Amino acid sequence: MNKHHERKESYSQRDDLTGEHKMGDTGQFILAILFVTIWLSDTFILEYTTLLNHIIPNAIRIPLGIIFLLVSSYLAGKGLHIVFGEKREEPGVIRKSVFTVVRHPIYLSEILLYLGLLMLSLSLAAALIWAIAISFLHYIAKYEERLCLVRYGEEYNRYMQDVPMWIPRFWKR
Repeated sequence: MNKHHERKESYSQRDDLTGEHKMGDTGQFILAILFVTIWLSDTFILEYTTLLNHIIPNAIRIPLGIIFLLVSSYLAGKGLHIVFGEKREEPGVIRKSVFTVVRHPIYLSEILLYLGLLMLSLSLAAALIWAIAISFLHYIAKYEERLCLVRYGEEYNRYMQDVPMWIPRFWKR
């Protein structure tokens, strides 16, 4: 048995984790391969849909791309560590660190990773895959929220009211 399968199996036996969509990992993997393949081939070989690179200067695109990649890395690192690196004795809604800013920081990190790469080279073909990935991530996030509502009830409902799904709110409600 490979390490990923053993790790996945051990996560499924943890009572402090609620669950995920059965196609979540597979869908994310397929979309990641598709995005990277299209982005690399369009950026460095075909250059069919990279016309915006000539309009928006590198001085704007590259710093923005780096910022998105850094934020993506931070959200992924913190979110993955909290969810999978810390075993919680009492199952409950996670309300700390990046989970106080958005409800799905790990999925948001994936969206920002793609956006960071898109800023480095504006491939419209890859942007289409990015839009599909956003739709897919939104779908599986909504699925997982339904699981959390069933499991945690009013506690998760309050969390949904307090913390935005995707776009951080930097003011109190």
